[in-house]
Amino acid sequence: MKKLIVILMFSVPLFGTAQESELGNWWMYFGNMKIDSKWNWHSEVQYRNYNFIGDLEQLLLRTGVGYNLSENNNNILLGYGYILSQNYIDGTDEKYDVNEHRIYQQFITKQQFKRVYLQHRYRFEQRFVEDDFKLRFRYFLSLNIALSNKEIIDKTLYLSLYNEIFLNSENTIFDRDRLYGGLGYKFSKSLRVELGYMNQFLPDTNRDQLNMIAFINF
Repeated sequence: MKKLIVILMFSVPLFGTAQESELGNWWMYFGNMKIDSKWNWHSEVQYRNYNFIGDLEQLLLRTGVGYNLSENNNNILLGYGYILSQNYIDGTDEKYDVNEHRIYQQFITKQQFKRVYLQHRYRFEQRFVEDDFKLRFRYFLSLNIALSNKEIIDKTLYLSLYNEIFLNSENTIFDRDRLYGGLGYKFSKSLRVELGYMNQFLPDTNRDQLNMIAFINF
């Protein structure tokens, strides 16, 4: 059976970097198609705006092929990403494009402890940003905790928490950290939604966002 997961994320920064508006919006799609019992195909599209819509901040396209080391618990993946960023020139309304091609490898492992669903993701990225080459390591830890049932099954309210840290290979090792907390509801095998808050810590600033996420299985 083939499954496709679609995620639409709307993010509203409370303190954004947009020139004219602090209202930001992220649209995100994540797909996971099961090829067979061992292999899977991942696809992803993220469309991020400085404002609610129409002022592009970043377009991210990512894909990859994964292999299950064990059923539903451990997966390794090799992937490629293309990222177009449109950055504002300081003090102006003008923007310039930054193109990035990215190769990445990742390992995901999952555990369940009664009501608690735990996921670790280790990702290593080789980034070709215009004429520069950069390396980055990311560690993602998430917790989903069932609240209204003993497990996260249909019609379950749950607590969602995650933290992701980004580390560079350059002199400034710390790149950023994302901390998120929210509430989710699983309607069925095909649909669950989350509403949460994320703070993104950067070396010289931080950014607050409200995230509304829909997970859809086909």
